[in-house]
Amino acid sequence: MGFLIRLAITAVALWITTLIVPGVEVSGRSGANTALTLIVVALIFGVVNAVLKPLIQVVGCVFYLLTLGLFALVVNALLFLLTDWIAGVLDLPFQVDGFWAAFWGAIVMAVVTWLISVVVPDSLEG
Repeated sequence: MGFLIRLAITAVALWITTLIVPGVEVSGRSGANTALTLIVVALIFGVVNAVLKPLIQVVGCVFYLLTLGLFALVVNALLFLLTDWIAGVLDLPFQVDGFWAAFWGAIVMAVVTWLISVVVPDSLEG
């Protein structure tokens, strides 16, 4: 149950990101198609973050220290671009138009995900 709640939170955050950040787009043929695309892209984003982010943090810990953590913003943008690439390979109608769209998209995703997680009770997240 907790996994499904986190997936829904990420999908909603992704949808809000597409509304706020120019260059981050989902272009489904219908509302249901767009919702399904958001869920699948949220799943891809979650897997990419769960698998690669810890590895990058271990390997790039020196860069995190030298930049006082600002390197994390670049890493998040690159992971967002990787999610876009994987969605493209899977022929999903999700696009991120370049590094800066990914940079701001990753920031908005993080903030919106955090805000929604604050509102959702811990008992639902499991």
